[in-house]
Amino acid sequence: MSQQSKHQCVTLGLAPSFGFGDRIGLATPGHVEAMKRAGGSIEPIFPQQSIREMTRTKRTATQVMSDAMNGAINAGWTGRIGADADHLKTPDDVDVTAAAGFTFFTLDPSDEVDQKADDYSEAQVKEKFEQIKESAPWYDSYVGKSLQLSTSTNINLTEEVCMRAAVKYGAAIQKALGLAEHICKVHEKLQRDYEIELSVDETDQPTTLAEHYIIADQCLKGDMKLVSLAPRFIGELEKGVDYKGDVDALESSLNDHAAIAEMLGPYKLSLHSGSDKISMYPALARATKGRFHVKTAGTSYLEALRVVARHDEELFRRIVRFARERYDTDKATYHVSATNAAVPDESELDATRLQQVYLERWSDVPQGKGFTEPGRQILHCTFGSTLTDSDLGHAVRSVLESHPDTYKEVLADHFARHLEALNHF
Repeated sequence: MSQQSKHQCVTLGLAPSFGFGDRIGLATPGHVEAMKRAGGSIEPIFPQQSIREMTRTKRTATQVMSDAMNGAINAGWTGRIGADADHLKTPDDVDVTAAAGFTFFTLDPSDEVDQKADDYSEAQVKEKFEQIKESAPWYDSYVGKSLQLSTSTNINLTEEVCMRAAVKYGAAIQKALGLAEHICKVHEKLQRDYEIELSVDETDQPTTLAEHYIIADQCLKGDMKLVSLAPRFIGELEKGVDYKGDVDALESSLNDHAAIAEMLGPYKLSLHSGSDKISMYPALARATKGRFHVKTAGTSYLEALRVVARHDEELFRRIVRFARERYDTDKATYHVSATNAAVPDESELDATRLQQVYLERWSDVPQGKGFTEPGRQILHCTFGSTLTDSDLGHAVRSVLESHPDTYKEVLADHFARHLEALNHF
């Protein structure tokens, strides 16, 4: 395709795809270099930002789009580019991102999910269901159904299973369908193509196969242009570190989820909090036969801090100190387990140990594994406070602008490892 069709983003359909979030606006050259080294048949999404991230970094959707597209063009990228308007919750979120040219709309109805539903007793579920059954008009059509997946796994949609799904997700499904209808109307006026990803991963408990089936089936029956679904997978998918859990058990579960996606769609399975989950990438690629989307965001910020650590150690120490002060407040909306008490204070560490503890290094990590140091989570969660600090934010950008080749190289090396691990299908 010649020069990106006037450099506009496009829909990527069922092609395997990888989202490169960039919270500063200077990372795309490194993302492009990683794609050139190891992309294979994976398609890139360079402009990717959630509304929450834009708010925290004080960037607009137009700025995100412009930074990513100009970075890609200047770096010589001529292939297709998708654009992810991430974690949208309101029609206004849709309007702003559609106007900026985004093509891949990730819906986040998590505010409507009953996060306590998995812990209700059977009697409580019945009581709750009576209160919310208008939000789940589909209930009767599923009760008593039994499905056999191509993996030979059976899904039994019992009365309790369907009631619990209704209590947990009934309002969220309605919210998602309403947003999808709005997206459709907006794009009919714009006369542009679009695609939708549904995020149901921001829950404490894994998404059951029955829940996945009901959610996806309802969205498709409601004419949602669903290209990708992000369940909450088993194990722990914390920010900034590798997958925590039994990878063999995960692959078995992924096979079942992929079978549902194949049966109903097909649509892609999406991995959110995908940064640095290297140990699980081959399993995801195999289970989906390449029909996946992986979303990363904070890891490009952490690699920016690696550039700072290499070129301005004193600034990096100040950022670590600031992050430790902000962490307990800023981590509130993130799935992380790190504590300040578990990580040494920066004043106790020499330059080498400082980087090992707070960023980790590939030379210290076994082949096929990702990073695991808790210090990464302290830096990850405090990106917004750091970048909008009147002193630190400017200083970080200044280091990156003074050392673009270092930033490009650490990003290319980092993401080539991600992409290589995903090219197993």
